[in-house]
Amino acid sequence: MTITYRHSWRARGRAALPLLALALLPVVAARAAAAAAPAAEPPVLEEDAFLAKYYPPLDKANVRVTPIGDGVALLQGVGGNVLALTGADGTLLVDGEFAALAPKIEAAVHGLPSGDKPLRYLIDTHYHFDHTDANAAFAALGAVVVAADPLRARLASGGVISDGGKLRVHQAAAKPQALPTLTYDHQMTLRMDGEEVLLVHFPAAHTDGDTVVFLKNAHVVHMGDIFVRYGFPLIDLKAGGSVAGMIKACRAVLAGIPDDMQIIPGHGDLSSIADLAAYTRMLEQTSAAVAKARRAGKSLEQMKRENVLAPWVERWGDPKDPSRAQAFIDVLYHSGS
Repeated sequence: MTITYRHSWRARGRAALPLLALALLPVVAARAAAAAAPAAEPPVLEEDAFLAKYYPPLDKANVRVTPIGDGVALLQGVGGNVLALTGADGTLLVDGEFAALAPKIEAAVHGLPSGDKPLRYLIDTHYHFDHTDANAAFAALGAVVVAADPLRARLASGGVISDGGKLRVHQAAAKPQALPTLTYDHQMTLRMDGEEVLLVHFPAAHTDGDTVVFLKNAHVVHMGDIFVRYGFPLIDLKAGGSVAGMIKACRAVLAGIPDDMQIIPGHGDLSSIADLAAYTRMLEQTSAAVAKARRAGKSLEQMKRENVLAPWVERWGDPKDPSRAQAFIDVLYHSGS
């Protein structure tokens, strides 16, 4: 896709061996069955249990504001990153965080230049609840919720989010008032506050409904969870994501943006083209490593035992927690690498 701003043992007697063999048959059979049986999937957490286990109390969370340019700011709480565009025409947000933080997001926006103007648009980059949980709250303030077509279907049905490893979270179906009311297929442009806001749908990336948002004049792009700064990314295969789609999206963005573009990841701090390029190389190289192991006839468990991602763990994984690399091997393997 080209992006434009347009759019051993021995026997004492002969009978010992068969008798022992018969005695051992149930043990051998049980072990063989256990080895052949698929590993039990980890339990599915509900959203509240997931938040209690992995997040600080949301009511105590603060929102950090980083001005990027005239009328453009990055807002960071505990969920996905929020982009705010403010001006005389009103306010546009990209992603809305958790609902519990909506009042704090609103207050932070009001502290921005022209942030007291009406909230007009909220763009969802993908359906995961750490980015869309506040949809209904912001819609109640007047925002038109905008998204790619597949995202609306995912929100309406809910699903199980998985990192390919231990993490499995059930996202409940969204209430009608939280669903996007303006959707698009390939590309769409919104014009407000002197800015051209280009929305591009990248299917089969982090999910099947990802949107990347470009601010042409401000030279800012919000990539949602296609690009993250926490290391090996979560690719939601159950929601239509794929590593090939992630790589394709990152390459397309890199090919279509100017050198001074400021990049907002789905999670983590404001980034540069160099950051995105390094991340893209990691996706390409790790995908190639798993593909090479597959061609050599290695099983998924062999890849994990041999830790085929060892060269990338220091920078992109957690040497103290091998489960993150193991989960990413799962994702790459099942994504067809």
